[in-house]
Amino acid sequence: MRLRKRTRQRLFIATFLAGALTLYSAFVLWPYAETFGYSLTDWSGVAPPSKIVGLQNYTKLFGDDVFRQALLHNLLLLVFLPIVTILLALFFAFMLNVGRGGRGVAGVRGVTGSAFYRVVFFFPQVLSVAILIILFQAAYRSDSAGLFNGIAIKLGLTDKNHPLEWLNSPGTVMWCIMAVLVWAMVGFYLVLFSAAMQSIPRDYFEAALLDGASRSETFFRVTVPLLWDSIQTAWVYLAIAAMDAFALVSTLTPGTSYGGGPDHHGEVLATYLMRNFLTFGKAGYACAMGVVIFLITLILSLVVLRVTRRERVEF
Repeated sequence: MRLRKRTRQRLFIATFLAGALTLYSAFVLWPYAETFGYSLTDWSGVAPPSKIVGLQNYTKLFGDDVFRQALLHNLLLLVFLPIVTILLALFFAFMLNVGRGGRGVAGVRGVTGSAFYRVVFFFPQVLSVAILIILFQAAYRSDSAGLFNGIAIKLGLTDKNHPLEWLNSPGTVMWCIMAVLVWAMVGFYLVLFSAAMQSIPRDYFEAALLDGASRSETFFRVTVPLLWDSIQTAWVYLAIAAMDAFALVSTLTPGTSYGGGPDHHGEVLATYLMRNFLTFGKAGYACAMGVVIFLITLILSLVVLRVTRRERVEF
């Protein structure tokens, strides 16, 4: 009787999972498998592939200077984007929740106007990518009418006759892209960390302050350990975002086809993939890039989850 009941329960669960698994397999797993299959051919993207070339596309990839340069730029984003975004979001969330000076109960409050600041920081999340692009195209203009050039001229860092080439300079283009990504993402993770911080009992902060802990000690020894699960999740999502950045790079950086300039100094894997697929007609080669991007993102996510795993702090 007990065995029959357990069988019915498993059948009930399997019935509900079957539909979701079927859709997931059809729209997620199968496209991945199909992409890998096409990466082993000379597919042009129009006619069906006529020849299987094996791992030839993959061997070409790592001899491709542009691909290696784009990979380096993605790794640069991968290092700095999560670190800068998480540190800024944690700092601002801490200030909005536990930032007011003083000791004891009165000290465990956010800075004055914290509700208003939450709205201001979250504002970039309300904007679409298209609006972000238009805003920063105006801000990074290579003449005195650009916002950042106007500020630089006012500060005496340059003059009207020699404006700074923010997006046309090989040394600054990737840092400009990274600044836009950080500006656009900090608000979301601030709200994420702020919500997690509000679930922490205030007694913890009060006890730390009464014991003489400074604000920095309270931040690193109380706040960060209790928010570790949220930080881990944020790191994985930001790592995935760092392997993309297609929309911003393809529209903000110079170049005749999907940006990537000047001279590939603003190139990322996604823009180089699309250029090969749609402009050069090397769809099989582009599929090989897609497989490499997928594997890098998967491995990095697993490594981050493994390295940052620690004993969970209950409260």
